[in-house]
Amino acid sequence: MKGEGLVRKLVHLAELVRWEHTIFALPFAYAATFLASGGWPSGHDFFWVTVAMVGARTAAMGLNRLVDRALDALNPRTSHWHLPRGAVKPGEVVGLVVVSLALLALAAAMLNPLCLKLFPVALVVLVVYPYTKRFTWGCHFVLGLAEFAAPFGGWIAVTGAAHPAAYLLGAGAGLWVAGFDILYALADVEFDRAHGVHSIPARFGIRAALRCSLAVHVLAWACLFAVLPVLGAGFWYAMGLLAMALLLVYEHSILSVSDLSRLNRAFFDLNGIISVVFFATTALAAVLR
Repeated sequence: MKGEGLVRKLVHLAELVRWEHTIFALPFAYAATFLASGGWPSGHDFFWVTVAMVGARTAAMGLNRLVDRALDALNPRTSHWHLPRGAVKPGEVVGLVVVSLALLALAAAMLNPLCLKLFPVALVVLVVYPYTKRFTWGCHFVLGLAEFAAPFGGWIAVTGAAHPAAYLLGAGAGLWVAGFDILYALADVEFDRAHGVHSIPARFGIRAALRCSLAVHVLAWACLFAVLPVLGAGFWYAMGLLAMALLLVYEHSILSVSDLSRLNRAFFDLNGIISVVFFATTALAAVLR
């Protein structure tokens, strides 16, 4: 029974941090490692970038769940989640966060000195983000800043130095995440307004939020497009951008002020496809360049 209980607890913790959402950040980190390597990254770099990303994302989600647990208990959409219903204890999530941050620090140390020097910066962003929705509708862009670190970190993990392409990849990924986080907040507009939670939909309304999300996604795509002349990334990278543009157009076409019924498809399914396609075409461009 003890063994079964431990397995069940580990499953609950994995569900709590939404392991499947790693598909949003990890492919962008991998794409940057391929571009920075000019082809296949070394096994050492690939392994430790993976460890760093898993550690960072798990810590970020764990912190977010801890900070929001009281609000989640009040929200009908989230009241069944693991912390509100007592399936996982706060102390267990704290332990998960500590272990995850230790993994992130270890990975940074194993990569290069610049990665280790930037660890405190990443830590501040991870800790601050869950609180930003308490006081600013710009919280979506703080989340985007956390996503900026995925490709930017992937690049410096390989080279030990920043590069214009690293900033463009980071900005593109960060704005892409900020754009679809605005869409995600559409699910809780009335709850957020009633409980003082800040977001663009709660502050400006659904119509303005849809327009803002589209504008942010256009900027994200433009940043990723700018990598083409900077690196001469080539045909397959351009094909990935074309696919991303078409998917983003479709994502926004299925949502409207009067119909948000396909919000989950727009948020998770399509953005998961975007990240995988972007990685696949970018990796192919790097290997064939």
